[in-house]
Amino acid sequence: MHHQTISPSRKFQNFNDAANQILNMLSKQMDINTLFIAENDGKTNTIKKAFNRHEELVVEDSQSPLDQTFCSLAINYGQEPLLIEDISKDDNAGKLEISAQFGNGAFIGIPIYYESGEVYGTICGLDKHPVSFTEEQQEMFEMMSSLLSYILELDKAQKEIQTLSSPLVPLSDEISILPIIGHITLERAYQLIEDVVMKASEGIDFLILDFSGITQIDPRIEEPLLDLIKALKIMGITPIITGILPTMAMNVPHFAHSLKGERMEATLKIAIEQLGFELTKKNEFANSRWK
Repeated sequence: MHHQTISPSRKFQNFNDAANQILNMLSKQMDINTLFIAENDGKTNTIKKAFNRHEELVVEDSQSPLDQTFCSLAINYGQEPLLIEDISKDDNAGKLEISAQFGNGAFIGIPIYYESGEVYGTICGLDKHPVSFTEEQQEMFEMMSSLLSYILELDKAQKEIQTLSSPLVPLSDEISILPIIGHITLERAYQLIEDVVMKASEGIDFLILDFSGITQIDPRIEEPLLDLIKALKIMGITPIITGILPTMAMNVPHFAHSLKGERMEATLKIAIEQLGFELTKKNEFANSRWK
């Protein structure tokens, strides 16, 4: 049988993408009917991704009580793959009602962990016929479990970065600033709308959108940014746009043109002063006793 390896250049977009590719790869290395990845919350087992070769033994998005699944046996077994080459002869599997559906079938499974040690779920294989699992296949399951754990942490970090990339900085109870920094992609622009609308709904009158920190911009972001401005106005929030640099005006000319009629200021400082705030430099030594 041909054994496929994961190329170092292969990139996973997120956990779901990685799950799909990993199951596809395992399916080419193992003569087993079903491979799946499940998530659980300690009580319910949810099938996140599934590959069925012939018979559909596992259905994506289906849920079952965790303690009535083979996955629970894999979790209780620990950090090594649980191998059941004949379900009908396994004492622990025999205690599960589901085992009657699989007769002398086979199961392999190993937990997927978060970095904290908490269990995310499992990656498993299942068949209605006996399967003899090789040592290499066991090692592959261990490797894929570790890889998925790593990708879970990357996903978590990416979500935290996205949250930090659209922070609303309160200037007062009525006024907040949104500093838009870095590379603005189409995906990030839509994420920006979702995050900002949710945060701004807490009740402000003015939102200053400062574009001066943008280093690179996707020309396709015109529409979502204009949608954001419209959404703010519908919510009763006055958007104030600052920091439109010449490079941005050239890269997204329609966006810059569409802002005519909107409240705009050249810099964040001017916008803040126009709202009645005065920026003064505090002399940290003014009240020092070390004069």
